[in-house]
Parts: sequence; C-alpha cells; structure tokens
Amino acid sequence: MDFGVTQKKQAELEARMATLGLREQDLEEKFIRSSGPGGQRVNKTSSCVYLKHRPTGLEVKMQQERQQRLNRYYARKRLCELLEQERLGGKSPAALKAERIRKQKQRRRRRSKQA
Repeated sequence: MDFGVTQKKQAELEARMATLGLREQDLEEKFIRSSGPGGQRVNKTSSCVYLKHRPTGLEVKMQQERQQRLNRYYARKRLCELLEQERLGGKSPAALKAERIRKQKQRRRRRSKQA
C-alpha cells in the first residue's frame, strides 16, 4: 500500500501496527468529502478518510492534507496512537511526551518567579 510517504516512515507505521496487533482486515475505511478551506478542490474530491477499528470500536476521521493517500497514512498513525493510549495508559508515548512538557513548563514557571 502506497501512502505517499518515504519508505522509512511507511515501514515504521507497519511495524507499529504489527506490534499493536492492528491488521488491515480489521479496519473499515470510508472516504468522505472534506470541508473547510481548500475551495473547489476540496469540494470535488473525497479526500477525508474515516477509519474504524472493528474489534475495539475506535474511530478516526482525518482531513489534515489535501491528498487522500496522505490522509490514509495520518489516520492509521492516529489510530495507533489511540490504541497505545488505551492499552498503555500513562506509559504511552503520547502520555510520556505530555508529562515531559508539563514538567518543563513547571520548571520555567519556577525560574520566572525566582528572577
């Protein structure tokens, strides 16, 4: 499957999906007309991607880019993030990143009060 990204990114996504047990046959994929800015191009093409993971019931709707194949890549990537968040909770990569940013902001706040 070609998503219009580099081979490295595509391989990383496929590896991530494999570790989570996310299979293509478990996904229900639909293409919807996008909305918002973009003019006639957006109004004429169905570039918005809707993904549903049947076993868990998680749903993702992605219209980040104007190209359908890039939106397919981003939708799968987001679905992986949601699955990780659901399974790992506070130890998921997204949660760890949010915690790191929160601590960084606290340090900056303390430093600005001291100065």
